[in-house]
Amino acid sequence: MDELSSKQQICSYIIHSQEEEIKRIALELHEGVGQNLYSILTGLQFIDSGAKEPHMKHYVREMSQLIEKTIQEIRHLSVELHPPTLTTLGLLPAMRSYINLYTSTFGILVDLETTGEEKWIPEKNSITVFRVCQEALANIAKYADTSNITVHFIWMEEELTITIYDFGKGFQQEEYNDLNPLSGLAAMKERMLLTGGQCKISSKIGEGTSIEISLPLNRD
Repeated sequence: MDELSSKQQICSYIIHSQEEEIKRIALELHEGVGQNLYSILTGLQFIDSGAKEPHMKHYVREMSQLIEKTIQEIRHLSVELHPPTLTTLGLLPAMRSYINLYTSTFGILVDLETTGEEKWIPEKNSITVFRVCQEALANIAKYADTSNITVHFIWMEEELTITIYDFGKGFQQEEYNDLNPLSGLAAMKERMLLTGGQCKISSKIGEGTSIEISLPLNRD
């Protein structure tokens, strides 16, 4: 038991360190690289206003459009790495923000429902649940062959339950049971165990896949 607890502490420390680095990179992308590109864009717009040759104006506008697209892509990447709303507003607003980005990226409609009164979650647990939901949605986009997903948050006094259902093609349950420990689905389960929670996955061919995430509340 002591050996298991030690391994969990090491795993938790590694994940926390990774999340801090991801957070730093996301901030640098948004406030560093993004702001620098915005300054370049402003300069190009100034040049465009003074350019007289049609070919020069056309070239400057093409460059401006390219930079605008790059700025948007950096913003999307920054949100995907670590949405600022996760720290400032909490898990539910962060999921809403990410789902908007997800739908615009993959064209998959996500119906987000919430039942009960939203409760405060410690940041490390909030990040864990967000990452598990993020991984679940990424797997759906890759493998489920679906156009609709439901995500249901159920807030209870001592537990948060999140159910994600994809209405997709599903897979053989034996495939999940035999997963490589390093696979995405296995990592989702492992992350939730570190919070004292659980991640259960059930699927049937032709009927879709259900992912149920549970997180104890009122815990440090």
